[in-house]
Amino acid sequence: MTSRKNVHNTHMSEKLRELHGALIEIVSVMNRPQRDEQMVREAGISLDRALFPLLVMVERLGPIGVVDLADRAGRDYTTVSRQVAKLESLDLIERRGSPADRRVREAVVSAKGKAMTDRIDAAREKLGRAIFESWDEHDFNELVRLMRKFANEISGDIGGSATKPQEEGD
Repeated sequence: MTSRKNVHNTHMSEKLRELHGALIEIVSVMNRPQRDEQMVREAGISLDRALFPLLVMVERLGPIGVVDLADRAGRDYTTVSRQVAKLESLDLIERRGSPADRRVREAVVSAKGKAMTDRIDAAREKLGRAIFESWDEHDFNELVRLMRKFANEISGDIGGSATKPQEEGD
């Protein structure tokens, strides 16, 4: 007779595979150049598609060093360094020395960059509302809660420089 633990493990394995498939699908959609172009269009801004995600990450995660930014973006350090220099030349970010390590120059969003990411956020909200309009409030809130919980756990699991923000109520 099969034990309950084996049934649970089998079920967990199937669900983990299903979760992984869903994450691949989500990341694939999020990484499509057309998605960034749509967001830029909706926001009514003019910004190179390659710079768009970096600006958003600097705004969300800054101050952040180029090595960490490149790691999070899944891009080569030298490429990201050039792109960060371009963002700086457009006055969308500022670079400053790290208080923790004088060898590191961190990127932070500038006032002009923050105005741009605010427009991006408004466009993202508009698109998100269309996606979730048929969801009930409880399901949407649970998705957000569980995604935050998952993000916290997976960030702690990579052993890198990821931070682990506290969930509300922790």
